[in-house]
Amino acid sequence: TQHTCQRPYLSGSARNCALTGSPDCYKNFISKGQRCLLSTSKTEVYKNAHHSLGRFCFHSSWTQQKAAPSFQISYAGQHPQPLYASDIKIFRCFHTSPLLQAAPVPLFWIIVKPAQKLLAIILGRSIRNWWKALPPNKRELFKQSARKNKWKILLGVSSLGLLFVIFYFTHLEETPMTGRPRLLVFGKEHFRELSQMEYDMVREFQSKMLPETDARYQVVETVLGHLSESNKDIPRISALQWVIHVVDEPDINAFVLPNGQVFVFTGLLDAVSDVHQLSFILGHEIAHAVLEHAAEKASLVHFLDFLSLIFLTLIWAICPRDSLAIVGQWIQSKLKEFVFARPYSRLLEAEADKVGLELAAKACVDIRASSVFWQQMELARNIQGDPKLPEWLSTHPSHENRAEHLDRLIPEALKIRESCNCPSLSGPDPRLVFKRNIQYLLELSKDQEASNATKQELSKSKPDFPPK
Repeated sequence: TQHTCQRPYLSGSARNCALTGSPDCYKNFISKGQRCLLSTSKTEVYKNAHHSLGRFCFHSSWTQQKAAPSFQISYAGQHPQPLYASDIKIFRCFHTSPLLQAAPVPLFWIIVKPAQKLLAIILGRSIRNWWKALPPNKRELFKQSARKNKWKILLGVSSLGLLFVIFYFTHLEETPMTGRPRLLVFGKEHFRELSQMEYDMVREFQSKMLPETDARYQVVETVLGHLSESNKDIPRISALQWVIHVVDEPDINAFVLPNGQVFVFTGLLDAVSDVHQLSFILGHEIAHAVLEHAAEKASLVHFLDFLSLIFLTLIWAICPRDSLAIVGQWIQSKLKEFVFARPYSRLLEAEADKVGLELAAKACVDIRASSVFWQQMELARNIQGDPKLPEWLSTHPSHENRAEHLDRLIPEALKIRESCNCPSLSGPDPRLVFKRNIQYLLELSKDQEASNATKQELSKSKPDFPPK
């Protein structure tokens, strides 16, 4: 894929954004166009960087404004600052899809879908009752007739299967940017119309949406504006009117509707450590819209549902009792979910990670920070003690696998970044910094455990004097 850089990054002399701890940090940057820069010794503010990506800063919940040392980015040759377990805010699992469904389906199929399943059950049950009501001699005649016309029956079934194959291959399209073949059953215009319906369904957040004057809203607006400006050579990005909604909720969540409605939760702004991570997450969400994953996901669901109607009819026709048919129907639905739907969802998430990384690279973001975000999420999960479920049970890749997948993609994305005349990345690799800080945390934890054990031993060995 050839990449066109629309807006080269204006180089600066200092590193990008963003942990100050000052609640006025947002306002200072938005009003004066200043730039917040993090160092291990102090926070420096640079002016005249209004067009730079890193011209805003925000408080990270990884530091809780304590006098004790906290997690910070260290420069080469410096000892990493310690990261205390008490300084880490416990996060919920991060999801990049709306609370309803990321992929709306045409209104007609929303209404008809339950009726189709009900008709399949009624048809299958009617066939079973009809067969039970047949006298034994008529059942034998029917079996003889079936054996006599087995080739005709086989031809009919094969023809039906051939129709499904023809339908599948005649509705294949190439995914924008990646060229991956995918099934598209519905027209894209349906999703533009129904995106507004889904937006109306998430109006529950209306009372919690931040105003445009809020500094956090303006931070998201600036990041998204820079990403879209840097990638305006992509028709889908330049054609959409991006509308931002920042929801004041602690959930670590973000999603984009197919019509360009962007929802970002304040919990995500607290979870990211710097502007680079926020840029990648928003690039990931933009990628979902650019790649039209909503239409693709709905098309696959519709195709699988249509195929499952045939098997559903057979289940209710073959099973001798309704209880067994219900069990068979449940097994069929779970097989469809875990064999097709969830793996396909993980595939789309991985593709959005890849394209989102490329979008961020063209915006001159330090894309190496992308995998650090998922390492942070995995660390938070371990500290919280949440059980680690197998990836095949989830619609999203695991945090560890996402970080590893991004690490494999970063070298190619760095080449894209370099081709866009971006300034060289200064300072140490944030992935190495995170690793060093985690090692320091583990060593510190071991030292504390050893110190506590020593104190306990001393308290046990101290003689007990009788009271006077």
